Amino acid sequence: MKKYSITDYAPHEHLSLSGYAATMTCFSVMFSGALALVRRRHSHHVAFTDIALLGVATHKLSRILAKDFVTAPLRAPFTRREHHEGAGEVHDEPRPGEARQTLGSLLSCPYCLGPWVATSLATALTMRRGETSFVLSVLGAVAVSDFLHQCYSRLNESRKLVQAQRRHAEAALEKGFEHAAS
Repeated sequence: MKKYSITDYAPHEHLSLSGYAATMTCFSVMFSGALALVRRRHSHHVAFTDIALLGVATHKLSRILAKDFVTAPLRAPFTRREHHEGAGEVHDEPRPGEARQTLGSLLSCPYCLGPWVATSLATALTMRRGETSFVLSVLGAVAVSDFLHQCYSRLNESRKLVQAQRRHAEAALEKGFEHAAS
């Protein structure tokens, strides 16, 4: 029976599995610390509205950290800009090097940042409910605003397309009348 090593996991990719293991360890320590703080507060009840607001705020803050132009200075030591994605967002790729690649992968991926952000926000909500509720409300409002901007933009593009098609059809019809009259 052939023995496999961790380097056989994805030999064609340059993955930093030891870096990812270190990152998971850090998250586990952070999560355990958050649980200990919550346990000390004896605050075990979380309302559905808190979960919903935490979800929306986590989505928005994760995207701000991983994709926004303005947070590029936080990612720059660990990532390199690949291209603009529109709506104020960019796509960054991790820089080479074990630590840089690991942190670059984390910092450029809103899905990867989600558990970190959610744990931080949920802990803050337990420890400082008033202030954190304000932050969650702001992030939630920005997420709703972004959604509405995207809807407006799509509707406006659809309107422009319909107008262009109408002008084209009217021009073709006018040209057809001119041709028929001659």
